[in-house]
Amino acid sequence: MSFEITREFVDQLKAFIEEENQKEVAALLEDLHPADIAEMMDDLTMEEAKFIYLLLDGVRASDVLVEMDEADRKRLLRELPSDIIVSKFIDFMDSDDAADVVADLDEEQQREVLNEIEDIEQAGDIVDLLEYDEDSAGGIMAKELVKVNENWNVATCLKEISVQAEEVDEIFYIYVTDDDDKLKGVLSLKKLILNHTNAKIANLYDPDVKKVNTDARQEEVAEIMDKYDLVAIPVVDDIGRLKGRITWDDVIDIVREEAERDYQMVSGITGDVESSDKVWPLIRARFPWLLVGLLGGIVSATILRTHGNSISKVTQLAFFIPLIAAMAGNVGVQSSSIIVKTIASGVKDLETPVRKLLKDTSVAFLTATAFSVLIFIYNFFTAGDINLTYAVSISLFIVILFASLFGTVIPLILHRFKIDPALATGPFITTMNDILGLFIYLGVAGLFFDLH
Repeated sequence: MSFEITREFVDQLKAFIEEENQKEVAALLEDLHPADIAEMMDDLTMEEAKFIYLLLDGVRASDVLVEMDEADRKRLLRELPSDIIVSKFIDFMDSDDAADVVADLDEEQQREVLNEIEDIEQAGDIVDLLEYDEDSAGGIMAKELVKVNENWNVATCLKEISVQAEEVDEIFYIYVTDDDDKLKGVLSLKKLILNHTNAKIANLYDPDVKKVNTDARQEEVAEIMDKYDLVAIPVVDDIGRLKGRITWDDVIDIVREEAERDYQMVSGITGDVESSDKVWPLIRARFPWLLVGLLGGIVSATILRTHGNSISKVTQLAFFIPLIAAMAGNVGVQSSSIIVKTIASGVKDLETPVRKLLKDTSVAFLTATAFSVLIFIYNFFTAGDINLTYAVSISLFIVILFASLFGTVIPLILHRFKIDPALATGPFITTMNDILGLFIYLGVAGLFFDLH
């Protein structure tokens, strides 16, 4: 059911909470999806949010908590005692979501929460997951899955699956392991149902299974699942033992997080921030690249001051400085954005570096030619100075050619050294190309005018 949360709805809910009218609050929330309730939490105070969480049943409360913004979730968890966190959330969560919640707590509260968990196996699974890097396959996998031994027959397999299925929300694949718990392959439900109860699993499973190591980066996981259209993928350790699985909903979260992070980097924002954050985190996230822009502007101003006398002799040169700077920045960002998008999407480019460079050079050359011809035609009929016409056109050609190659090469170099190539877009490329564009323009202009 689709539901739009209106201001009137939130106001009515807040009024019932203020009256501590649990019946009316429960009625308002009854048909809401957990994601809708989580979205609504932004408009509630912490006390109002706590009132709702304590009113919801464990399954819905845990689903809402998973859907909440990470910063809001951390603030809420700090307000709740450890026993409530366990009884209201952890006991109803898959191991990966539970590990994410525990990871949001400080060390002392983590220990308290883990000690409150009565299911030792569940607590052990959470501790195991916390050992992995949060951006690795091990850090995002869930321990809940269905697995069978290759030496079992169909009858034993069906009995074991019915037991294991109680702990798994959705069964996408049945994984087959050996006596050492090493992953051997996957088993389809169709084969399981159609074969005789005495048939051996070793003769039925498909050994061709896509899998990832616990140390694999989450971006790699997303690429593999997207490439092979997988709804889940098993995770193994260095010796091939089955450790968990990653499902499609986890990958959606990964893609969204990466997109948000890259967008912020392109915009010149470091770190993960939201508009609801406090003033200092917002300043800290924006300051570094703004500082780069400021320093770049100072360098540009210094170049112009140094050539001030030259420009005063041919004042028309100043009219085209914004054009040169704008074209350099725009071309550089376009080129770098294409490369960053290619890297982020996991496209495996089969071209050699030399062929790729030649192709990018051809594109840059044709683009530079087209725009330098256009500006030549414009200046030829309007500027009244053939030297200015040549200077601007040649400068624009060189600037576009250089900016395009600069925007292509820098992301590839960053990627080669395991640095996020998104850093190469936005303020960095724009600032560098502005500075180099000015150097090129004034240098070329000096060939056509006596600027000394």
